[in-house]
Amino acid sequence: MNINKLSALILAASVLSPLAAPAALAAAEHPAGFWSYPEIAGYGPVHVWPQAIDRPQPGTTYKALFDVTHTKSMDKLNGSLDHVARAVNVFAAAKVPEDHMKFIVIIHGPATAIALDNKAFEAKYGHPNPNLKVIDDLHKAGVRLMVCGNALADNGFTPSEVNPEIKVAMSALSTLIIEQDKGYALMRM
Repeated sequence: MNINKLSALILAASVLSPLAAPAALAAAEHPAGFWSYPEIAGYGPVHVWPQAIDRPQPGTTYKALFDVTHTKSMDKLNGSLDHVARAVNVFAAAKVPEDHMKFIVIIHGPATAIALDNKAFEAKYGHPNPNLKVIDDLHKAGVRLMVCGNALADNGFTPSEVNPEIKVAMSALSTLIIEQDKGYALMRM
């Protein structure tokens, strides 16, 4: 092997080794099966420590209103929706039945576009909506999904462009008040 090839190989190894180390450490820290997805596969991973306290009780009905307003990028899964999936998985891991999880999502503000169907989303952003699968899975898990009608108007969208699994609320403002008045715990995302 000539000196130039050897130098290039050493340089490549020195540059790539630090990049590989974190992935190797992460794999070592979290062996297969460490994370589980008891209700929504692929989203909202949970790990239940044996000594964990404040576990949800299967006989209790839980009511939560997830206020989804933030998004980091329209190119990736919305982190707030992933956290809603985690909430579903946490309660499912504790054996809380689906009919005892009364979870609502209200989408508005900068996150409004995540509620669009694929056609409208792709027309706006030039790529498929990366949130469709998790929205479908949340819907199948019994989560009620809504988008603010005023936020749609603010962003130049119409109700006909909304994912059919998401209902259009009159306003996030009224939904937040109405559902909290019904006893839903507000979870700001």
